[in-house]
Amino acid sequence: MSRVSSVQLVAPPPSTQTANLYDRLREDLLSGHLKPGRKLQLRFLMDAYQAGQTPLREALNRLTAEGLVESREQRGFYVRGISQAELAELTQTRCWVESLALRKAMAAATPEWEEALIVAHHRLTRAPRSLSTERFEDNPEWERLHRTFHRTLISQCGSRSLVGFCDQLADQLYRYRRLSIRKAFPTRHVADEHQAILSAVLSGDADKAADLLSSHFAATAEVLLKDESVFPGAPAEQNADIDDAET
Repeated sequence: MSRVSSVQLVAPPPSTQTANLYDRLREDLLSGHLKPGRKLQLRFLMDAYQAGQTPLREALNRLTAEGLVESREQRGFYVRGISQAELAELTQTRCWVESLALRKAMAAATPEWEEALIVAHHRLTRAPRSLSTERFEDNPEWERLHRTFHRTLISQCGSRSLVGFCDQLADQLYRYRRLSIRKAFPTRHVADEHQAILSAVLSGDADKAADLLSSHFAATAEVLLKDESVFPGAPAEQNADIDDAET
């Protein structure tokens, strides 16, 4: 007599479903796949992500707490919009807090930290910014290594809370940076900026390192603030708030 074995597919527990859904939604929000201002209709999301309503709401509530999604009373969830004022404020705040974190890291510098920073920078330089030499095609590996380099810069600051706050700011600004990449790529020499920051850090010049880091962040914002395809009629004075950031 033949035996037929059957395998039952066991669904992951709710906590795992929510975590997986959160990761997927977060990536689509940060990458711009889900456009700023778009209404996140539950039925659409349930179909697109093959998810139930309960884990979906839990993931959206978590993303709302992180500032990537907006919950509007009686109207549902929306992808958080973009604005010149928010871009300028987030950039200025990042200049302040990451400059502080970098100064703290440099004050507590160790050979191991400096070695880790050199390695992170070396790996970043070996990854092409664009996958195509003829047109800009984003390289996910460069993005990952770029985040690693910036996080390593401040990792020695001695405060996990400060590093965590910097990570949140980086995430919120990543949505904006995605809008500026194609326009800035042909003319901006980001690799030179990274090298200058690294050199200042390794030489122990905290003032110069902090100033270069702030200028690095401000340069990205300025490309967008001047881009009328993103912000029609963008006023030039928006840039002053960033340029005057105290470092």
